[in-house]
Amino acid sequence: MAQMTERMKELFNEVPTAVLATATPDGTPNAVPVGAKKIIDDETILISDQFFNKTLANMKSNPKIAVSFWKEREGYQLKGSVTIETSGRRYEETAKWIEERGKKRGVPLKSKGAVIMNIEEIYGLAPGPGAGKKLA
Repeated sequence: MAQMTERMKELFNEVPTAVLATATPDGTPNAVPVGAKKIIDDETILISDQFFNKTLANMKSNPKIAVSFWKEREGYQLKGSVTIETSGRRYEETAKWIEERGKKRGVPLKSKGAVIMNIEEIYGLAPGPGAGKKLA
């Protein structure tokens, strides 16, 4: 497993939206913005599924994903594998978190599942000679 640094975690929490990339088993790509995201630990992130359709089908048939996030000239891409939880403690906590987020925004939101990503690789997204360099 790869571990995020404190700076990576800080930026992940700072940016409101990340891009989640998935693919079908035959390689057809799909990328969607995600805002309901949080860090579980240095090697694990959680993304709540409120609206996934193609994305969910892709993750169920091909659990390899990438999550990219950036601000100005700094950014990172996390690559790894996911599991999807639709019951249990972590899912219940996610469902409550999403419902509260929706209430604060005046929009009813309901989590369909907690997508748990185990980070396997981390790459830099900053422009320049180090672009795309594997960091962890």
